[in-house]
Amino acid sequence: MAGWSQSGTGGGNYDMQMAASLNLIASAACGGWSGGMSPEMADQMKRSIASSDCNKKSGRSFMEFFDRITEDPDEYENLGLLHDAARKGKMDTCKHLVENLKFDVDVRANDGSGKTPLACAVSHGKVIAVRYLVDRGADLNKQDVKGFAPLHYATKRGYGGIARLLLSRGANVDVDSSEGTPLHVAAAHGKSGVMQILLDHHADPDRVSPDLCTPLAKGLCAVLETLSESACIKCMKLLVKAGADLNSMNPDTPLVIATSKGLNECVDYLLEVGADANIPKHGGRTPIEIAAKSGSRRIVESLFRFTSPIQTVPNWSVEGIIAYARSRYCEDKAQESNEASNIKQNLHGESAVRKDAGASRACTEDKLGEEDRKAQLKLHGGQAVARKDYAGASKFYTEAIMLDPADATLYSNRSLCHLKIGEARNALVDADACISLRPEWPKGYYRKGVAHMSLMEYKEARDAFTDGLKVDPSNLDIQNAFWEADEAMIKKNSGAQRAWPFE
Repeated sequence: MAGWSQSGTGGGNYDMQMAASLNLIASAACGGWSGGMSPEMADQMKRSIASSDCNKKSGRSFMEFFDRITEDPDEYENLGLLHDAARKGKMDTCKHLVENLKFDVDVRANDGSGKTPLACAVSHGKVIAVRYLVDRGADLNKQDVKGFAPLHYATKRGYGGIARLLLSRGANVDVDSSEGTPLHVAAAHGKSGVMQILLDHHADPDRVSPDLCTPLAKGLCAVLETLSESACIKCMKLLVKAGADLNSMNPDTPLVIATSKGLNECVDYLLEVGADANIPKHGGRTPIEIAAKSGSRRIVESLFRFTSPIQTVPNWSVEGIIAYARSRYCEDKAQESNEASNIKQNLHGESAVRKDAGASRACTEDKLGEEDRKAQLKLHGGQAVARKDYAGASKFYTEAIMLDPADATLYSNRSLCHLKIGEARNALVDADACISLRPEWPKGYYRKGVAHMSLMEYKEARDAFTDGLKVDPSNLDIQNAFWEADEAMIKKNSGAQRAWPFE
């Protein structure tokens, strides 16, 4: 084996010792030990290598490695030897592992991330290691558990040189992931330099990500979270130059998103390059109505000359639009306040109602956008459920509940999501909240019964379905569920329980 000396008279003993050591090393690197590499195992390997007739330089390299493992085992047990060498740019170690010990250049990390050594080298900016692994045949498009390929990591870190290298060797410029293509990642993190490289390699500027965003929308949604407005505009200009659709409604038009987030400069730029100010958001409001409702006079002024008059607004002027939006909002909030007060009385008692009454009547500017935001979150939650992303949907519903904790449908929807991801206890909590908010709605009792079924609490499930039938005796879903629960009670001790479908 190259890199190891077999001189001396102990060749047979050497073969056995080194084979045992190297097999252990390979096992650790590839996840062969469920508990990782312990200090005791590292010491065992050091003794085996020390007693072997190996090349001094190679032996010293491995001895130093096992010393580091003894000091900090957690750092190494979750990746692998080749991953660690690649991310640190240790080329002697990389070459020895690949060329002499025949490590697989595409082996996945042990930490559950699914990263390859190439992805580790890319995300740490180790150009020489990247080039070496590519030359040794590393898969340029191999994706980890998030769907990220090496090009995603190069883009996210802003490593333009590495991105060019990967693309020149055949990396897929539009490889998709949970966060979209590399172009989506560039937009979300304001990496305009890498974005230009991706567009030069014909990245699709209108590709829709799993969360239903185009790159334009992705960048706008990320403003104030992961990038500045000025960085967003730089990326927007590149996308527009590449022919991006200014009026795509995935998830809403760029102008609607920019208006909703109060991005003055982005609104001005979009209007300048021809965005349509009359396309409403999915909830029905046009950009100027959104701006007026949120009190953004500056944006209302920008949108005014690009927007067709709205028939329901009696005074079509900047002042008239803002006044109309405020009056409508206050009327809506007054009605919602009365409904919410009755609900809160059931949930928290009369003292909580008195405490909240003054605040709920106040028509303050900081709450003007809550209704639109809640509607958007519910829409995204429904879309996530449709594509069976229940964990993602649960997050959307949680955000919506924070805006409106009196909406029973949000608890019902989140209860379903909890069930789908195996969190039956949380599903039960949400079902109870749904019933408290809307005791006349049978869906809450159905959700509660299904949660109990998942927990194999069949009597409680049957009781919940019985309560639901008292509210709606003709509900076929609850009728069928009742008999399922009744049958499960009978069979509970026979070991023949039926699997519940959680529909």
